Amino acid sequence: MAHAKYIFVTGGVTSSLGKGIIAASLAKLLQARGLSVTIQKLDPYINVDPGTLNPYEHGECYVTEDGAETDLDLGHYERFLNVNTSQANNVTTGRIYQSVIDKERRGEFLGKTVQVIPHITDEIKRRIQMLGKSGDYDVVITEIGGTVGDIESLPYIESVRQLQWELGEDNSLVIHLTLIPFLSAAGELKTKPTQHSVKTLMESGVQADILVCRTEHEITDEIRTKLARFCNVKQEAVIQSIDVETIYDVPNKMLLEGLDRVVIKRLKMDVDQQPNLKSWNEFVQRHKNPKSQVTIGLIGKYVELQDSYKSILEAFIHAGAANEIKVKIESIHSEYLELENVEKKLSHLDGLLVAPGFGERGIEGKIDAVRYARENKLPFFGICLGMQMAVIEYSRNVLGIKESNSVEMNAETPDPVISLMEDQKNILDMGGTMRLGAWDCELLGGKVKEIYGKDLISERHRHRYEYNNEYREQLEKGALKTTGVNPKSGLVEIVEIEDHPWFIGVQYHPEYKSTVANPHPLFTSFVAAAATYKAQKINN
Repeated sequence: MAHAKYIFVTGGVTSSLGKGIIAASLAKLLQARGLSVTIQKLDPYINVDPGTLNPYEHGECYVTEDGAETDLDLGHYERFLNVNTSQANNVTTGRIYQSVIDKERRGEFLGKTVQVIPHITDEIKRRIQMLGKSGDYDVVITEIGGTVGDIESLPYIESVRQLQWELGEDNSLVIHLTLIPFLSAAGELKTKPTQHSVKTLMESGVQADILVCRTEHEITDEIRTKLARFCNVKQEAVIQSIDVETIYDVPNKMLLEGLDRVVIKRLKMDVDQQPNLKSWNEFVQRHKNPKSQVTIGLIGKYVELQDSYKSILEAFIHAGAANEIKVKIESIHSEYLELENVEKKLSHLDGLLVAPGFGERGIEGKIDAVRYARENKLPFFGICLGMQMAVIEYSRNVLGIKESNSVEMNAETPDPVISLMEDQKNILDMGGTMRLGAWDCELLGGKVKEIYGKDLISERHRHRYEYNNEYREQLEKGALKTTGVNPKSGLVEIVEIEDHPWFIGVQYHPEYKSTVANPHPLFTSFVAAAATYKAQKINN
C-alpha cells in the first residue's frame, strides 16, 4: 500500500469504556489479515508523560524499549500485537504545548501570534502522521483519550477534523465508542446517551463512521436500525461490544461483528486475506481451560487499584496459559504486613511476588514478606524495588548488617546496600530522568541462565536507585549470588539464592515484555515453581 490509512478512536458518554482494548482488538484483526499496524494514544492531560503520576491517579506507567514513560494502554497494544511501541506512540497535551513553546522561543514562528489553531493543531497533526510517514505501516490507529465534549479534548478533535479533510475521503475514518446503558426499572437499553454523544462530536465537525456500543445486554436489530438512522451511520457499522469474560475474547467478538470487514470496505483497502487467529485462539483456549490452580501473593502498596500493576497481572495470565494453570492473584497491602501477622497472611500461598514502587511507605512489610519466603522456601520473585528489598532483608537478617537500607528510605543509613546511581546524584527534575528503557544484562549462571537459555538478554528499566557494588563481596559470601550484571556499568541486575527452590530478584521490569505470543520466561518459570511447591505441600 502506498499511503498509510488512519483510524481515529474516540469515546463518548463515559470514560473507561475500553477504547484501548477496542483499538488493540481491531489492530489484531487487521494484523491477522497480513497488514502492518501500529497504535498511538493521545492523552489530553498537561503532564508531559505519566512518569510523575501516582498509580492511583492513572494506573501503572508503562515503559517502552526506547525509554518512554507512557500510558498503560501502550501495554495492551504491545501485548495484543507483539510489536514494540515507542516515544512516538504516546503524545500528551503537555508534550504538544512544550514543543510549540520551544519553537516560539527559538523564533520559528517569525513574529506571528501563536494560537491553538493553527499552531497547536498543526503540531498534533504532525505527531499523528509521524508513524504513518515512516513507511513502516499500512494502518495507524489513533486513540484519543478522554470523552467527547471535554474541554481538553477539543484541540484533538479539531485536528482530526482538519486531517480528515486533508487526507481525503478513503484514507481515514472515525470509530466512536459509546455506552448503551440498561435501565433496569424500564427493563430496556437506552440509545439517547449515544445519540447525544454523536451529536456532540458532530458539533466539532467530525462525523462518526462506525459506532462501537458497549453494552451488558444483546443489542436488537431494532436498536441497530435506530442508532444507524439517528447517528447517520450504516447499519453494518453499528457494532456491539458486549461484556466478556476476558479482554482476550474481544478480538473474536469484533470479528463476529465484522468490525475489520467494515473498516476495510470503508477505507477501500485491497485485502483478500481472511484473519488468521489460530495461535491467538490456542492461547485463549489454554487460558480458559486450566488444568490446575496456584495462588500467588502480590505484595504492593497500590493494590487497591488493579491498573497499578496491570502489566504484572497480564504477564501472569500469559504465563498461566503457557503452563495451563490458573493463576489466582491475592493482593496484599505491604503497609499492613508485619512480623506478627506475616505467617497468617502468607502461609497459604504457593508463590510470592514483591512488586515495584517508590517511597518508604510499606517498606518494612515488604522486607518481612521476603524473609518469610526465604526462610520457608516459598517461591519468591522480586521486581525492581522487590529485588532491592531482598538485598536489604538478606543483609539485615543473614549477614547481620542490622542498619542496612536503601538511601531512598533513609538518606543517613550507615549501610546503604541500595544506593543512588552515580549519574543521578545531581539531578533535580523528577520527570523522565530515571534509568529508562532497554538495557543489556549478561547472565553469569544460576537459575536465570537456565530459564532464559542464553548469555545476554535485554530488559526494560525504570529506576533511580540500585544495588551498591561495595557490598557485593559480602553478599556473595553468603548465598545471595549475583547472576546478572550490566556488561557496561557493572550494575547488578539479578540476584538469586542458590539453596532455595526459586528465589530471584531482578532490577528490571520483565512484565513490560510479556505478550500473548511470547509469555515472559521468568513469569512462566515462576508459575511452574509455584505449582511444584503446591504439589509438594499437598504430598507432605
